[in-house]
Amino acid sequence: MHAITNSGWVEVITGSMFSGKTEELLRRLRRAEIAGQDVAAVTPAVDDRYGEATLGSHAGRSWAATVVEPTAEGVASIPTLLNGEQVVAIDEANFFPAELVDVCQELAADGRRVVLSGTDQTFRGEPFEPVPQLMAIAEYVDKMRAICMQCGEPATRNQRLIEGEPAHYDDPTVMVGAEETYEARCRNCHVVRRE
Repeated sequence: MHAITNSGWVEVITGSMFSGKTEELLRRLRRAEIAGQDVAAVTPAVDDRYGEATLGSHAGRSWAATVVEPTAEGVASIPTLLNGEQVVAIDEANFFPAELVDVCQELAADGRRVVLSGTDQTFRGEPFEPVPQLMAIAEYVDKMRAICMQCGEPATRNQRLIEGEPAHYDDPTVMVGAEETYEARCRNCHVVRRE
């Protein structure tokens, strides 16, 4: 992926839910560990689906992580939580505020490899900040695709369901959930109620 240098960089793994973002993040962490690199993982306090201090995937794989509050203060604390780790993984970047961009820039400038995962779109199909900003400053961006649960086409959208029906546009942006609340959908099958 990247030649060994003394400079840091930022990698973003993005895409819809169920596209394998966290699986890819975990794969990269395992490879870094095999290479003898020290790794630190961070997850937002809002996402405890796989355990409080765990970075976990829908496939059941996990990694111990430090829980950080998804606030400006919480994000600002990330550099102080590190003990010289060369690789810093941040899962569910979409749940963190815009200050995450500056923190990632700081970590990369300090010579660290920063690997983030998070969905780039809200359930409305709109940009889910700060992931689009992170994509803009990253050296590497991988956009994963799931399979549309309606038609089988490549899926890039997050379909939120409320009692089996598409969510309304005015519903809150953040609602942590998995298969019971979301489906991966393609552009044509994605629906957001506006009435």
